[in-house]
This record gives sequence, structure tokens and C-alpha cells, in this order.
Amino acid sequence: MSRGAGHFSWWQIVRLGLVQACLGAVVVTTTSTLNRVMVVELALPALLPGALVALHYLVQMLRPRLGHGSDASGRRTPWIAGGMAVLAAGGWLAALATVWMGSAPTAGIVLAVLAFLLIGLGVGATGTSLLVLLAKRVDEPRRAAAATTVWLMMIVGFAITAGVSGKLLDPYSPERLLLVSGGVCMLALGLALLALWGVETAEAPVAIDAHATPRPAFREALAQVWADGDARRFTVFVFVSMLAYSAQDLILEPFAGIVHGQTPGQSTQLSGVQHGGVLLGMLMAALAGRRLAGRALGSLRGWTVGGCLFSALAMAGLVAAGLVGPAWPLRGTVFALGVANGAFSIAAIGSMMALAGQGPRGREGVRMGLWGAAQAVAFGIGGLVGAVASDVARRLISAPGEAYAAVFALEGLLFVVAAGLAWRVAVPARATASATKPSPAVDPPARRQPALNPPHDLGAAT
Repeated sequence: MSRGAGHFSWWQIVRLGLVQACLGAVVVTTTSTLNRVMVVELALPALLPGALVALHYLVQMLRPRLGHGSDASGRRTPWIAGGMAVLAAGGWLAALATVWMGSAPTAGIVLAVLAFLLIGLGVGATGTSLLVLLAKRVDEPRRAAAATTVWLMMIVGFAITAGVSGKLLDPYSPERLLLVSGGVCMLALGLALLALWGVETAEAPVAIDAHATPRPAFREALAQVWADGDARRFTVFVFVSMLAYSAQDLILEPFAGIVHGQTPGQSTQLSGVQHGGVLLGMLMAALAGRRLAGRALGSLRGWTVGGCLFSALAMAGLVAAGLVGPAWPLRGTVFALGVANGAFSIAAIGSMMALAGQGPRGREGVRMGLWGAAQAVAFGIGGLVGAVASDVARRLISAPGEAYAAVFALEGLLFVVAAGLAWRVAVPARATASATKPSPAVDPPARRQPALNPPHDLGAAT
């Protein structure tokens, strides 16, 4: 059998990365550009875009159901393409709703709710099925590197879209917003469909077996996945680690300004320092997984646990930064936090891919969807929890530095808990045959018995 009929080549991985970049292009327009227009140009409360973004995360709790749908169909690319179409429609409707808010606020908000529901559904369908496709068709030694490639391309999609659309929107007008948003959505959908063209045809479809056990209903499939101990632990790990990861998003820059006296420009640069660290951590974990596969330093579990513990150590550095004040090397601490976050994120995604094929066949989408839902919920509440915790701490503790230090200490504790959960998840050193080889045309009934097993997914890092 040729390579194309089994495992993905790097060219095919890059094509799926382009799809992720297109997804990122639409998402960044809705969560960044429209956010700014609502708050600045339309003078609407910042709570409105915040609630809409939270809504798009909330809808992604449907990821397990969407994954089950792709499991039942036996093909992933139609779900990826369909999800991109829904996402593009939601992105353009969100821009239309934002413009409409200028003249008819109530009607505009109602349309925005519908638009962000579509955005959440589109991201969920696309991201879940794309990760499952990667998990099933990428060689085990390449998984961390493949995950890094796909996520870096998504970040590139963020950056290019933000830069180009920002220039095209100047000077701002509602007409320009509709034109630019529509162009981004149409271009992203078109490029994604081209990237998907023929990428899954190499895998022979599974023939219908009259003697095979019928596919279970969604609730039964979800119950089978949840019954596995590793699946539950990994789901809780994803939630806890992503909660800790996202909780500092809304408080790091205010902390830098209030406690360390940094200007808005300096605190913005601090975010750039952190993102640079994330990139380095991703590359380190990817290279280790590629070159040291099968050794201790190449262990996905080792990098996941180590990244979480190193993140906790970096959070301890932020605690010291709150207590010591401007004398503490804040930039170096934030960079270290970024490196640790990037390392554990990519290793955890690689672990998802390794775990996706475990257990009964045909449950990969449910497992990936379960982890993606855990991530989405964590991201949806993480920033809010961090901001609320900092406000409460500042009310209870008079010194701002000590208040922020208390919040950072809690986040560090979450990373320690996440490390303990990751350590207890048994990630296979080598993918099983069912996870690394294409399905035969007909499966003997014996292989369809529900030998319950685990899940693996950090979902779409959106």
C-alpha cells in the first residue's frame, strides 16, 4: 500500500494546516475586529462582545455530538468543509449584525446572537473532525510536529488577517467593514475547500457488513467513552489545564501596569514576549517528539507533565513579581511561562492524537469532541474567573501586588493539579494498529466489540 493510502505526508499535513489558518482568519475577525468596533465606534458596553464570544464557546459543548456525526458518516472532510461553510456564514452575519447595531441595536444584537451560534458550531465541526483526521492518519513520531505545524499555521492566519484587514478598514466605515469581513470569509472558505480537495480519497471507504454490530446512538457512544478512566482523567486534565492557561489572559497586562508601572505599549509588548515563548515551547516539544520518539525525553506524557509543572514554577515567579514589584525580572518570567505553556499544549495535543484511536473503533470523533468541549468551556470561563478573582482579591487585600500574587498562586496550583492528572493518563508509546493504519474494507464482528477505551483532545486551540 502506498504512503498516500495510509499515513499523511507532510504536504497533506500542511494542507490541513491551511484549513486551520482559514479557520483562524474568520475567528480573529469576529473576536478582535468586531469587538473593537462594538466598543469604540459604536460605544456599546464591553460586556456585549464578551458575552457573544462566551456564547461561541458555550455552543462548542456540542463538539461530542458533532464528532459522533462524523464517526457515523465514516468521512471527516465533509464535516470539515461543512463546518467552514457555517463558520464563514456566521462570520459575515456577525459583521452585518455589528453594522446593524448602529441604527437598530436590538435587532443587531439578536442577529449577532444567531451569528455567534453559527460561529461556535462551525468551529466545533471543523476543529473536531480536523483533529480526528490528523489523529487517524499521522504517524506516531510525527504527531507533535504535525500539531505544531497546524497550530502555527492557525497563528499565521490570525496575524495575516489582523494585519491586512486592519489596513483595509482604514478609514473605518460600515460599508468597509461589510466588504472586508465578507472578503475574509469568502477567501477563507474557498482556500479551505481547495486545501481539502482529495485529501481523504486515499483511504478506502469502509464497506457495509451485514453481520457487523450496528453503530450505537450518541448517548451510548458517549457513555462508552466516559466509562473509560483514562478518558475521564484526560477530559478533566484538559479542563483544568486550559482553565489555568486562560485565566491569566485578562489580568497579566493590568498587573504589569498597576504593579510594575508599565505603559500600555510596554504591557502589549509583554504579551508579544509571552507568545514568543509559546512558539519556542511548541517547537521544543515538537522536535523532541520527532527526534526522541520512544525515549524518555520524547515522551508525550513527560512533556505534558513537565510543561504543566514548569508552568506552575513560572506562575510562582509571577507571585514573586507581585510581592517584589518592579525589581523582579517580569519579562523573563513571562517568557518562561510562554515556553512552558507552549510545550505542554503541543504535547497534550499529541497525547490526544495517540489516545484517539484507543478503545472501540468509530468513537474517535466522540472522544475528540469531548476534549474539545472541555477546552472550550475552560476558555469560556477562564478569563472571566481570572478577572473576577483578581477583583475579589484586590477588595480583600489592600496591596495590589499581594492581591495579584494570590491569584497567580491559585493558577499555579491548578497547573500542579493538571500535572497530576496528566501523569495518571496512560498514553501509548506507540499508536495501536487501529490508530495508525487505515480501516480494512470489512471488519470482523469480533473487532467491533465495545472494548472501552480513552480520549485525547485539546481541540482547536481557538
